[in-house]
Amino acid sequence: MSTAPAPDGSAIVAAKRRTEPSVSELVIHNARVMTCDPSRHGVGLIDHGAIALSGTVIRWVGHDADRPRGDRELDAGGRLITPGLIDCHTHAIFAGERANEFGMRAAGKSYLEIAKAGGGIAASLGPTRAASDAELIAGLRGRLDTALAAGTTTIEVKTGYDLTVEGELRLLRCIATASDTRTQRVVPTLLAHLVPPERVAVRDAFVDELCERLIPLVGEARLATSVDVYCDEGAFTLAEARAIFAAARRAGLALRGHTGQFRDLGAAELIGELRGLSADHLEQISDAGIAALAAAGTVAVMLPGACVQLRLPVPPVDLLRRAGVAMAIASDLNPGSSYCETLPIQMWLATTHFGMTVDEAWLGVTRHAARALGLSGGGTISRGTRADVILWDCDDPAHIPYRYGAATRLIDAVFVAGERLSATLSPLAS
Repeated sequence: MSTAPAPDGSAIVAAKRRTEPSVSELVIHNARVMTCDPSRHGVGLIDHGAIALSGTVIRWVGHDADRPRGDRELDAGGRLITPGLIDCHTHAIFAGERANEFGMRAAGKSYLEIAKAGGGIAASLGPTRAASDAELIAGLRGRLDTALAAGTTTIEVKTGYDLTVEGELRLLRCIATASDTRTQRVVPTLLAHLVPPERVAVRDAFVDELCERLIPLVGEARLATSVDVYCDEGAFTLAEARAIFAAARRAGLALRGHTGQFRDLGAAELIGELRGLSADHLEQISDAGIAALAAAGTVAVMLPGACVQLRLPVPPVDLLRRAGVAMAIASDLNPGSSYCETLPIQMWLATTHFGMTVDEAWLGVTRHAARALGLSGGGTISRGTRADVILWDCDDPAHIPYRYGAATRLIDAVFVAGERLSATLSPLAS
């Protein structure tokens, strides 16, 4: 828990400071610190702030004048420090690309028209199934590197481009291999994407296989933290989603859902009823669905890249806001509808196309994104949390979505679990 600012000379502040360690390994001072701490107002900006890192965690955060001593100290020169960015919805493990579909959509074809003609998700099954483990791992690592270069220190990765029991297990193992040498945090999700073409005639048997074989194996081996179900036109029905979620719950896995991208089947109500972590997309959602998410504390994940590219209606952001539903923002990185690893671009789209405020966009890629992944305390700069922070070459949080095309150039340094991974300005040399 971070130390809330109090008037200078306060006995409370003095008592708190006496409980802090006298020396931390690294102190970054003379900064604007955007904490995203829920105990502070808004995004929790601290002008003339400082943070202290010790090992893999944040040891202290507060005002510059109150900072502890550090073994090493960096003068931020008034620049902005934020939590590391969190991408809570990606399909980053796949083989093959679908640039041809981009051209078809640009010429006027819809996503569903392309999918019904054999494109869409089904078009990625063959290349992914045919790829070797080494090819899948190399491709995933490249995308993780691109995301990290733009400030993503935690990233969720879904399966879903094989859709056989052994193939989905293989994808989860490849995700584990790709992430086991990284300090960047990778969160694996098992995705029930759709019924593959070769199983459509026996879809009940396919759903049974997911529920009775695949999900129990994933839960037993702890290969994923959650199960996501795509409940929409052309994917799983509401009844099928309920059965898959029940199997996930029995296996001890959290629940997440692709809901209402093309048609509202009542999936948001189901996710709320089951107290799932997140409901994602939400271009189509009823008032009852919004109320269910609000009552359950389920996060609404906005995916503006796919929404804009597919020319879909914008989710009802104002209704979600008024209902008190926390909103996250994610890339939806995938080979078909949103081939983008860069969260600042999604922040720009969310503010310019979805009507989200800059503060909402920042919470959407930090604290609320962590909540969508079940990461308690994640996405904040507060005492005891993982030391994932970014030092930016600017002092205004609006600058990042404002200069969305230059995110990598705006980053001075990235710290992941306390380890400094990149730096561009010589004053930060340690």
